[in-house]
Amino acid sequence: MSVILVTGSYDHEIRFWEAWSGICSRTIARSGESGQVNRLAISPDKRLLAAAIHKKVYIYEITSTSSTPLTCLDAHTNNVTSVSFHSEGKWLVTGSEDGTIRIWDLRSTQVHRTYDNGAPGKFYPFFHDLNDVCVHPNQGELISCDQAGCIKQWDLSENLCSHELTPAGDVPIRSVSLASDGSCLVAGNNKGKCYVWKINEEKSDLPRYQAVTKFSAHKKYLTRVLLSPDVKYLATCSADTTVKIWSISQNYEFRQEKVLQGHQRWVWDCAFSADSAYLVTASSDHTARLWEMASGETVRQYNGHHKGETPPAAVCCALHDGAG
Repeated sequence: MSVILVTGSYDHEIRFWEAWSGICSRTIARSGESGQVNRLAISPDKRLLAAAIHKKVYIYEITSTSSTPLTCLDAHTNNVTSVSFHSEGKWLVTGSEDGTIRIWDLRSTQVHRTYDNGAPGKFYPFFHDLNDVCVHPNQGELISCDQAGCIKQWDLSENLCSHELTPAGDVPIRSVSLASDGSCLVAGNNKGKCYVWKINEEKSDLPRYQAVTKFSAHKKYLTRVLLSPDVKYLATCSADTTVKIWSISQNYEFRQEKVLQGHQRWVWDCAFSADSAYLVTASSDHTARLWEMASGETVRQYNGHHKGETPPAAVCCALHDGAG
């Protein structure tokens, strides 16, 4: 399988797609089971799929035809909102609305380490909820964002939070994305604003996170920010049904290049191809789309997730077409 494209939905199903034909090649139906699929991640070697489903994370073998997971990671006490593999594929990082980040050893399926984002306050019980977590390319740090409007760097070696950013007060930060070369960090908040920091070396005299720009990407709720693998583009997804593509100059100027239009409802998630030439998006209109970056046109649409009742079928996606 040279190209692996997976989508998940509030209809509880996980679907594997043939990217170019648009044919669904496998469905993990999870019939009789409850819990929406929140996030998906594919291991670097293309062997495993991690699916965050309500409070648990299920690990599936990608080449298998079985709907039975290899294992279930069960320790979070609320919705798991983010899931990502460490570069070697032996560790998995998860973030949850329970306010914790957990690092799992996939060989033993045990929690290796837990980071506590802080106890909820009496008047703001949801402030500690984690919305997104990503692994720094150096594999030694994690970046998280939460409902309190905080972005935090967690050091794996020292087992602590070493940096904290609050770019817009207590406006919740919805999504964070790190450049593949570790050069910059982008965050998007509930009001459609994006914030960008240049990341300097810890040993330098400059601040670790140096604010370089901020801009309004969408007038409505922003759901995802994602930097392309070549760090030339930023994709922003929104409740306004669009995905916007921003070019990034060497001095961190962001210019809107294209507006990807076609989805009929909120766009929740996106994933770039390894060569940054294509983007997959997933929407609560029950579809996923493959877009060509050069033209800004939809080249394939993936239909098949059932139309939910309440809530609508909010979809997540994962794409891996690079070397296994």
